[in-house]
Amino acid sequence: MVESQADSAGLARSRDYPARASSGYVMLVVTLAAIAAMAAGVTLMKSDSAVGLTLLIGGALIFGFLVPGFYMIQPNQAAAITLFGAYKGSDRVNGLRWLWPWMTKKKISLRANNMISERLKVNDLRGNPIEIATQVVWRVTDTAQALFDIDDYKSFVVVQAEAAVRTIGSRYPYDDFEHQEVTLRGNHDQIGAELRTELIARLVTAGITVDECGFTHLAYAQEIAGAMLRRQQAEAVVAARKTLVEGAVGMVEMALDMLSAKNVVELDDERRAAMVSNLMVVLCGERDTQPVVNAGSLY
Repeated sequence: MVESQADSAGLARSRDYPARASSGYVMLVVTLAAIAAMAAGVTLMKSDSAVGLTLLIGGALIFGFLVPGFYMIQPNQAAAITLFGAYKGSDRVNGLRWLWPWMTKKKISLRANNMISERLKVNDLRGNPIEIATQVVWRVTDTAQALFDIDDYKSFVVVQAEAAVRTIGSRYPYDDFEHQEVTLRGNHDQIGAELRTELIARLVTAGITVDECGFTHLAYAQEIAGAMLRRQQAEAVVAARKTLVEGAVGMVEMALDMLSAKNVVELDDERRAAMVSNLMVVLCGERDTQPVVNAGSLY
């Protein structure tokens, strides 16, 4: 497998591949045998010093050679192996492992990490200042890229997450009172998916992928929050009035049609207009009306 390849900018990019490491349990048996040889050598020193000394020195050399090569790999953990600065693969096999003592090992976690960004002030598509904070669940997929292509991959995630949030935040409006556009507040699933795609594209050079992301805080900035709240209240009042007027007009129309159909009363245009006006006042008014009983003639 190729260890590295050049990207579009001409920089060499590392690539993760399996290292040639051995099972530590086999070497553990050899180490125990070396300890037994040293013990036997000490015992034989009393009767046969030459054989005992040979066993003692041989066991000590083997023990001293094998012990530095042992290391442990936990679940969802890897060890990047280097030889005199050259990358020689990554070991992802769990348990007790053994490697030549002159090769160095650098462990890296492959577990999922959760990051919550600071509240960022961003101008949305319409230029309104808004505050955004996001949470990102990320994990390392390529150990070589994370360790050797990026100086500090954890800080890299934080910086790129903030940059992605600013990009997505400025791409859409915070809200659309006419409900005709994709907005940050009204389309959480779509915006979250687009934010994840943006983050994956930014973090691929570090061998990192994003499992989940979304906004944890989304609001207008304090300097315009009051004005936007009054605007939302006005929009709500207008929408409520519109619904109320539409219903009142329908009820007035129904009342006039029923009066005409049943010949309850004959109304000329002037009286019809007066009745419409009274009914609209009754139906659209915010206060309860006080009825006036007319005991005389209609006219």
